[in-house]
Amino acid sequence: MPLRSALVRFAIAGAAGALVASAAVTPATASEGSQGSPQRQAPRLYKGVVTANRLLLRDAPNRGGKVVRVAFRDDVVTVYCRTTGQKVDGDSRWYLLRDGAWAYGAARYIRDLGPAPRPC
Repeated sequence: MPLRSALVRFAIAGAAGALVASAAVTPATASEGSQGSPQRQAPRLYKGVVTANRLLLRDAPNRGGKVVRVAFRDDVVTVYCRTTGQKVDGDSRWYLLRDGAWAYGAARYIRDLGPAPRPC
C-alpha cells in the first residue's frame, strides 16, 4: 500500500501544479478594464456593397455550396473576413458575410466600402 499512497500523492501534486500554472497564465492573456474584469474586444466588421444583379450566398466558398440566401445589387453587406475558394471570373477571394445568416459571397461581386477585410 505505501507505493499506491505515494502515487496518489504524486498525482494530486501534479494536478495542483497544473491548476496553479493555468491560473498564473490566465491573467496574462486577459485585458483588464476599469472594473478589473476581463473585457473581450469584438472583432472588426467590414462593409461591402453588392455589384451583381443577384448574388447567391453559399455555405461554402465555392459554387457548389448550398445557397443560404440571396443578395441584390446595391445591398450593403457586413463582411466578417476573407478567405480563398473556387475562382469566380479569375478571382479566388470569397467573403464570409454576417448578415442574419453566415454565408460566403464571391468577392468578385462585392465592392469594399473602406479597408479590405482581414483574412479568416
